[in-house]
Amino acid sequence: MPEATWKVGELAARTGLTVRTLHHYDAIGLLSPSARTGSAHQAGHRLYTAADVARLHQIVCLRQLGFGLEQVREYLSRAGYDPREVVRLHLADVRRRAAELADLGRRLESLDEALDRADAVSPDTFLQTIEAMVMVEKYYTPEQLKRLEERAKEVGPEAIDRAPQQWADLHADVRAAMDAGVDPADPRAQELARRWFDLVSAFTGGDPGIFKSLRTMYENEDTVAGMDVAAMRPMMEYVEKARVAAGIRHPGEN
Repeated sequence: MPEATWKVGELAARTGLTVRTLHHYDAIGLLSPSARTGSAHQAGHRLYTAADVARLHQIVCLRQLGFGLEQVREYLSRAGYDPREVVRLHLADVRRRAAELADLGRRLESLDEALDRADAVSPDTFLQTIEAMVMVEKYYTPEQLKRLEERAKEVGPEAIDRAPQQWADLHADVRAAMDAGVDPADPRAQELARRWFDLVSAFTGGDPGIFKSLRTMYENEDTVAGMDVAAMRPMMEYVEKARVAAGIRHPGEN
């Protein structure tokens, strides 16, 4: 059985690429048809083989991963090149984007429910939703977001509903201790540190990666989901000193 081959127009139609793109790949030596027709009426027509199609797949994968054409050429020509690596890289990227889209879908479902419950949603609600979406995706990996979703199911909606008030009460207590001049090494301050890290652990589930992402976000951002993080930093520094004095380990420590 003769090997399957494709003319440039046929390959373009099958792949969704343009003839112009395939011609460009040929012109720069990235992908050239490696066979020719032998019939009298089609003599000299160049044809793509199965091996050419396999190489084209590699090129398209790398392009979707953000590689420039020169980078694609270098990657495919390097010593020890293994086409399976490209497939695995592309698969990992597709899974990452799928997780991001799934998370975005869940966020939009929540917004849709909010719209159903009210006649109108304020611009601030939309702005806070956008901020939260961008903020979370900036600091947490898709795997961490999935773990946080699982963690929310583990602790249950009642615990989640209680958390804002618990944090508000704790912030008030920490601020009062600071205003009263309580030394971070004082047992009262150390107890505040224990409460603080208990709440953090309830959120992170003890995951060191999530803890690190959370801490990085609070170190780099002045506002998070409407909270004035910049104003909280003196409290965070105070609690950290109390934690060290109490010998409390956090999830990010070895």
